[in-house]
Amino acid sequence: MSTAFQSINRGLKEAIAHAQGDERSVYVHLPRTIDVKAARVKVGMTQEQFAARFGFSMATLRHWERGDRTPRGSALVLLKVIERNPEAVIEALA
Repeated sequence: MSTAFQSINRGLKEAIAHAQGDERSVYVHLPRTIDVKAARVKVGMTQEQFAARFGFSMATLRHWERGDRTPRGSALVLLKVIERNPEAVIEALA
């Protein structure tokens, strides 16, 4: 068997074991959480301004800020960039 095949095969077996509840040989990487309200306050925007500027719905932003929901996927990535370098995002969206 090729090295690539062995690696894929091992990964598949680990994924199946994890799906069945075996967490001994699986590494789960969870992204760092983000304080959405702190990120918004950092850029000095109201909820309405922040939602409109970065393309989030007001309802979603409110849920994130209250902690009812957690941003995931591309929204989480965008929020992390806004948190670290809001000027870059604002400039990119101009």
